Amino acid sequence: MEDEELHQDTQPDPKPDPLLGAPSEPQVEPRVVVPALPSPVYLVEFKGARKEYYRDPYNLPIAIGDAIIVQVERGEDFGRAILKFSSERAKDTRVKPLPIIRVASTPDIAHDSENHTNEWEARQTCRRMVEERGLEMKVVDAEWQFDRNKMTFYFTADKRVDFRALVKDLAGIFKTRIELRQIGARDEARRTGGVGICGYEQCCTLFLKEFEPITTQMARDQSLSLNPSKISGNCGRLLCCLRYESGYYKEATKLFPNVGLPWETEEGKGTIESIQVLREQVTVRLPDGRTSKVPLD
Repeated sequence: MEDEELHQDTQPDPKPDPLLGAPSEPQVEPRVVVPALPSPVYLVEFKGARKEYYRDPYNLPIAIGDAIIVQVERGEDFGRAILKFSSERAKDTRVKPLPIIRVASTPDIAHDSENHTNEWEARQTCRRMVEERGLEMKVVDAEWQFDRNKMTFYFTADKRVDFRALVKDLAGIFKTRIELRQIGARDEARRTGGVGICGYEQCCTLFLKEFEPITTQMARDQSLSLNPSKISGNCGRLLCCLRYESGYYKEATKLFPNVGLPWETEEGKGTIESIQVLREQVTVRLPDGRTSKVPLD
């Protein structure tokens, strides 16, 4: 019986047709390999203008400015997507991006707001403990990780500080991993916020993403007073805005004669005392002490 069933299920080999020749092999359609679409990469901003790259492996509906939950080294954190990059552009980054987990929900946003509220109390607690221990450091800010697996305290100090005992005591109070991170004066101003001498909110708090080098030569190029109170920000460093028009002044001054050169005016011959780039004129000091404004032709 088994042999009969086997005989019924087995197909005989096809016989060659004398007119058509040997039977052809069955045609197998080639497989079409569809390459996986690369994951988009976002630049995510956290509290204090801290930024990192993250990839979106799930193709989430993320719009620029959306609050999102991302994976970090130990747990999850809350941030906002501020820029989107192509995968090719992302290859240029030196950091392998971690994944974005989800778009933040209403409960997630409420939890993040609660964390910010508790951060103020944590900062005050840390400041009190620093004062009790006589440590020469200034606690600037505190930051909860979204899932509260870590709390980071930011501080400034003029010299090296041994805060190992402080970290241990803070971990005992907050029952989480504690990290103390030293920052500079400009980062302190960014985190604390404030109003500049122009009357507007600080550039570093409002829109600046990265700090660029600022030099006194930029102030000289713009004929500004080198009085520290006039060209310094709340951080005590040179104003970031000195850089905004530095390039224009540097190129424009090439069209002007150098200060100290003799210059002929309608009132007589004198010496160039200063230049005014925006007004396109020079100030000439005459022999009798008078000054004359001469347009640059």
